[in-house]
Amino acid sequence: MPAITVDDITSILRIAVARADAVQRPVVSVTTAPRGFEGEGFPVRRAFAGVDPRLLDPFVHMDQMGEVEYAPGEPKGTPWHPHRGFETVTYIIDGTFAHRDSNGGGGLITNGDTQWMTAGSGILHIETPPSELVASGGLFHGIQLWVNLPSSLKWSPPRYQDIRAAHVGLVASSDGGALIRVIAGDVAGASGPGVTHTPMAMTHVTITPGARLELPWSRDHNALVYVLAGDGTVGDPSRPVSSGQLAVFGDGDVVTVAADRRQQGRHPAVEVLVLGGRPIREQVAWYGPFVMNTQDELRQAFDDFRAGRMGTVPAGQVDS
Repeated sequence: MPAITVDDITSILRIAVARADAVQRPVVSVTTAPRGFEGEGFPVRRAFAGVDPRLLDPFVHMDQMGEVEYAPGEPKGTPWHPHRGFETVTYIIDGTFAHRDSNGGGGLITNGDTQWMTAGSGILHIETPPSELVASGGLFHGIQLWVNLPSSLKWSPPRYQDIRAAHVGLVASSDGGALIRVIAGDVAGASGPGVTHTPMAMTHVTITPGARLELPWSRDHNALVYVLAGDGTVGDPSRPVSSGQLAVFGDGDVVTVAADRRQQGRHPAVEVLVLGGRPIREQVAWYGPFVMNTQDELRQAFDDFRAGRMGTVPAGQVDS
């Protein structure tokens, strides 16, 4: 980790030093993600567990998938299942995942690629390791984020985006100590390729030991930092964070993350996701694979799924 980097960080755009009057976002909370299992049994960390949903809005759920070194025959995925009312964003840092859906979308994503699926009015999909990875085993690590849709967009037609790692926006911190990969949104002069229904930004940042990142962040977005690997601090004054922890920030102009000078474990730098979006501020009714606004809409979603109105599994494609 990570898959996408640059040989000469001085060759890319740098973030300007924060204005003297820029307001540092305070840290509201730091929580530790519990471990669990998803799909057919692959290990995850529930990044948003225990956090007030109002602080996460427009996000609903996020799993860190792995990091796990599979033996031959061990890699696992999910069976065919439905979604409605939101978007799934699957970002693969290490390894390979295959996606197929009932709308004809899909493909392989690997080492820095992202698949962005708008479930909208309803879709069936499946995510699995390819057969060659199942046979060989290997390293697997990724993120799946659920982005809510406002009520006016929950019935949008399903959409699939295949975002290749080579297309992410790249920007460096002012001192060159951090590399920011912009997957979606506009951050510090760089734009990500992801097309979003809900205004948001998603980045993967690598911070070298001893370096400090002051990342300008849109005032109308919330701000979350999830630590994928390493030890460091967040905010000013600083609070310690480590792998598997989520920091929620309050209002302001700048998100600050720093890496400790000494890193433990096998990762030489701190790896974090920095994400945020414009809160939707609508009632949320969420159960299982559906994220709607009311209980009646949830019941309709289950009825529509059982009646086959969210699509069908393509011919010849069955669960393995």
